[in-house]
Amino acid sequence: MQLVKVIDRWFFVAFALTCLALPRVEGADPASSPEQEKFHLFLLVGQSNMAGRGKVSAEDTVENPRVLMLTKQDQWKPAVDPIHFDKRLAGVGLGRTFGLLVAESSPEITIGLIPCAVGGSPISAWQPGGFHSQTKSHPYDDAIKRAKIAMEAGTLKGILWHQGESDSKDQLAGAYEQKLHELIARLRTELKSPEVPFIAGQMGQFAERPWSDEKHKVDLAHRSLPEKVKRTAFVRSDGLGHKGDKVHFGSAAYRELGRRYAEAYRALSEAQ
Repeated sequence: MQLVKVIDRWFFVAFALTCLALPRVEGADPASSPEQEKFHLFLLVGQSNMAGRGKVSAEDTVENPRVLMLTKQDQWKPAVDPIHFDKRLAGVGLGRTFGLLVAESSPEITIGLIPCAVGGSPISAWQPGGFHSQTKSHPYDDAIKRAKIAMEAGTLKGILWHQGESDSKDQLAGAYEQKLHELIARLRTELKSPEVPFIAGQMGQFAERPWSDEKHKVDLAHRSLPEKVKRTAFVRSDGLGHKGDKVHFGSAAYRELGRRYAEAYRALSEAQ
């Protein structure tokens, strides 16, 4: 009888620890939490065009129980726009559409989006100790912390990057490629995911704001990634319009960009 009690006690402890590792979704039945290997996580990093600045409409707030987001308070909730919280301007981005399409293609999994993009952040802020004065935040350190919290419940399956405008300047653009390659290696090492796909999106191509030579240099660093760094992809922004400010994509463009990221991710996954 004593042995049975000991076994029961250890079973309870093991069960409790397992439950702590599962994502707890506000308002959801705990029993419906996905298994860790079936909870696929995606880290969303970069600046404002990753965070999203599109106008939110009704379609952007429809909940899907299989597409979750890690909130500012590190809680899992159904992913509805705005997913990011870097600035008050946060709105529709590419992340939610990406998550919905990946979930749709794999009915057995749940998607967990980890929003960490910071509007206006240069790539120099995406290194250990990097500080972004505009938002008084540490983009890289904060992203690593949130990713590790999320990975207690799921498995990192991809890193989505959209950034570059802040580095399309004289004396910055020339060093961008090396910093980008270093960032990818650092993220993969620190998150213990050496083969995790890294997908970079192209900056907005708006006729009203022609690209400078520096912007072309940053763009080349993005588009040449698949040739130089393993398990990476480049997503084009051809034909995607801005919201009226000649800087940020419009809501429809963000949704299309999310679709293109999802296609790139599927291609990388199939090539594995």
